[in-house]
Amino acid sequence: MKIIIVGAGEVGSHLAKMLSRESHDIILIDEDSEKLQKIESNYDLMTIEGSPTSIKDMRGAGVQSADLFIAVTPIESQNITACILARNLGAKKTLARIDNYEYLLPENKTFFEKLGVNALIYPEMLASEEIVNSLKVNWVRQWMEFNDGALTLIGMKVRKNAPIVNKRLMDLKNSENYRIVAIRRDLETIIPTGSDEVQANDIVYFITTRDYVVHVREQAGKNVIDVRDLMIMGGGKIAVRTVLSLPDGMSAKVLEKNKNKAVKIAEQMDDAFIVLGDASNLELLKEEGIEDMDAFVALTDNSEANILACIAAKRFGLQKTIAEIENIDYIPLAESLDIGTVINKKIIAASYIYQYTLDVDVNKVKSLTHVDAEVVELTAKEGSKITSALVKDLNLPKNLFIGGVIRDGKGFIVNGMSQILPNDNVVVFCLSSSIRKLDKLFN
Repeated sequence: MKIIIVGAGEVGSHLAKMLSRESHDIILIDEDSEKLQKIESNYDLMTIEGSPTSIKDMRGAGVQSADLFIAVTPIESQNITACILARNLGAKKTLARIDNYEYLLPENKTFFEKLGVNALIYPEMLASEEIVNSLKVNWVRQWMEFNDGALTLIGMKVRKNAPIVNKRLMDLKNSENYRIVAIRRDLETIIPTGSDEVQANDIVYFITTRDYVVHVREQAGKNVIDVRDLMIMGGGKIAVRTVLSLPDGMSAKVLEKNKNKAVKIAEQMDDAFIVLGDASNLELLKEEGIEDMDAFVALTDNSEANILACIAAKRFGLQKTIAEIENIDYIPLAESLDIGTVINKKIIAASYIYQYTLDVDVNKVKSLTHVDAEVVELTAKEGSKITSALVKDLNLPKNLFIGGVIRDGKGFIVNGMSQILPNDNVVVFCLSSSIRKLDKLFN
C-alpha cells in the first residue's frame, strides 16, 4: 500500500515509524527539513520537504497513485485542504486531523465526503474519551467495549493479594467466562498459554462478557472508587473535552497557570471551577483541596511534570490518578512508579488511523498502552481461513490469540473447540509484529 503522511509532528512521525516496520511504501511530507532528517535516518521511508497545500508538491510526491493520504499537521484547515487536493488529484482514500468537535457530528460526514475527506480524526477527543472511561470504570488501567459491552477488554495491575496471583491460567475459577489475553511483566509482553501464571504487579489484560465483569474485577482484587470530584492539572484541549464529556454527578476543578488560557477555558466550561495557578505547587494543591478529591488528572504538555504531579497526588491519599505522557519512553517509568492510568495521544490516534491500512474488514483497532500488542475487531468473511475449522485446528500464528466473538449481538469467550462462523465479529490479540498475519486469516 502506498501511504502518504503529511505532518512530521507527534502523531505523523509516530504513525510513520509504526507503518515503516511493514511492507508499505511510506512517504512523509513536511515543510520542516530538520524534522524529516531525524526520522529518515532511522526508519525505512521516504521524506519530502514540501507544502501540503501545494498542488506541485503533492504531484511531486505521487499523491495521484496513493492508496491512503493522511494529513495530521497541527493546522486543521491545512489538513482539510490537503485532503481535498489529494482526493481530487487521485488519492483513493483521505483522512484529516481536526480540532473541531462539530465536524464529527454524523450529519456532517456526507458534507466532508463530498469535499473529498473520507475520514476525520480528533486526537484530543479520543484521549478525552479514554480519560472519561477511566474515571467511570476507575479500577482499570484500560477499558474497551465491543458492540456496546457484549465483550469488554479490561487492563489492570494485579496486586499480590489478588486471587489469581501465582495460579496457572488453566486452573482459574470460571475461566471459561473470561480469558487473560496479554500480560506485561517488567519490560516484556507475554501472549499467555494455559500453563502461564499471573504474578504480583503484572499488568494483565482480560476479555470477558457483560455478565462477568464484576467477577473479573474480584479475581484481580480491585475495589470500585466513587469518583465525584476531580482535579485537573492543565487547561489544554484534552482537559476541555474531558470536562465537557463528564457524566452527571462528576465535577472538575481545573488548575491552569496561564492567565489567558484560564480565561478562555472558563468561557468554554460553564460547570467547571477554574483556578489560576501552578498545580506543581504543593501548597496550592492543598489550598485547593486536593485531599478532598477523588481523582487527579495531569494533562499539561510536560510529561515529567504530569508524572511528578500524580506522584504528589498519590501522597495526598488519592487512589485514582491519570497522566498524559506523550514521551513514549517515559511510559515504563510511569508504570514502575505506579502512577495509575497513562494516556498517550500519539498511540491512541495512530491506532485509530492504523485500521485504514489493513486489507481486511476491520471494525476497530487499538494499541494497548502498557503492552506491545494490538487488539483488533474484525468481521469473518464467508470462505475465509478463520471459518474453516475449529480454533484448535487453525494453526494460528505464534503470538496471535482469539479472545472472543460477537454473534447476533451476544458475546462469547473463545476456546479451542470454538468454531468461527461467517459474519461473526472476532476480537483478536497479537503482538504488534504479527498484525499483518490477520490478512491471510480473515480474507
